[in-house]
Amino acid sequence: MKYYLLGIIVDFFDSMGYHLGNRIVFYLSRMISAQKLTEFYHSDYDNLKKVRSIWICMDGDDEAFIEEISLDNKRILGDKPMLVGADLMKAVIVHIRGQVGKSDSKNPLIFMLEILFSELSVQEKKHILSEECGFIMTVELEGRIQDMCNISEVIIERCMERGMKQGMERGIEQERINAIGRMMKAGATNVQMLSYGYTENELAKAESKLCSYA
Repeated sequence: MKYYLLGIIVDFFDSMGYHLGNRIVFYLSRMISAQKLTEFYHSDYDNLKKVRSIWICMDGDDEAFIEEISLDNKRILGDKPMLVGADLMKAVIVHIRGQVGKSDSKNPLIFMLEILFSELSVQEKKHILSEECGFIMTVELEGRIQDMCNISEVIIERCMERGMKQGMERGIEQERINAIGRMMKAGATNVQMLSYGYTENELAKAESKLCSYA
């Protein structure tokens, strides 16, 4: 199994604008097609190598779970089995919670990942992994844990930056709607407000807000 991909998604699915499964299938397909002229030539498709993809998703929800995406063979008619590489493409998505401490996960993989990507200090993480997961802290393992901690710090920083940006954007949007509401109360027409750069969607939101207060 030569091809391997690890993805880390730091976002809520609702804000992606697409389904994560479609993105994963796209990457798996690219890893398959990239093998032409490297792993096999001409029509030697039986020489395709299996590809695997692992995605760690920090949803921030209370639920943690693991799901798998893979090919599936289904014979519609006849009994003869069809020898197709159904296991050529496979992906595993590991959803971990954004916070630890609510309750320890009973799944050892999720528990370990939630500790690694938490805001705990490096020493606290090492202690928990040693005591709770049975890790033997060799020099090599400590170095790898340090690398993972560095990644988690970047992830936390990115999440904070995204949260601040989204908060500012929501504040600006709300102020624009409030301004439209004030102009509506002053008797401004829709044509006038649109000429100021406001959108029809913003006008509709402002009108709906005024009606709810009426």
